[in-house]
Amino acid sequence: MDEFMQAAIAEAKQGLAEGGVPIGSVLVHQGKIIGRGHNRRVQSGSPILHGEMDALENAGRQPAKVYRECTIYTTLSPCCMCAGAIELYGIKKVVIGENQTFMGAEQRLREAGIEVEVRQDASCIDLMQNFIQQHPQLWHEDIGV
Repeated sequence: MDEFMQAAIAEAKQGLAEGGVPIGSVLVHQGKIIGRGHNRRVQSGSPILHGEMDALENAGRQPAKVYRECTIYTTLSPCCMCAGAIELYGIKKVVIGENQTFMGAEQRLREAGIEVEVRQDASCIDLMQNFIQQHPQLWHEDIGV
């Protein structure tokens, strides 16, 4: 596993330690993390602070050229909101830790010409499966089912 997915997993674990949903993300530009974040919907009472959105927010405002040169790493398949933000900012590649516990808007990303790499990383799968088992109500509240 590369350092960027490890950083996304570390973010997910931080979110879990804070009492939230363990989804983490990092935004990488030219081999350097410029933004990192984790799902903070529970902790912040926010409807939009998913891992990817938090990473984008923490990267600060960037020139369009920077976003077009970025790869975003996320431990879980991005939902349609996060996929929309990735598309809006012109991020060219998304590396996904896993999509077994939740299938997001990967097809939308591909249709927008964004490269999607799904790793089915065992540590990402275990993290989410354990969370869903231990906190089913919180998980269903977070994904709206």
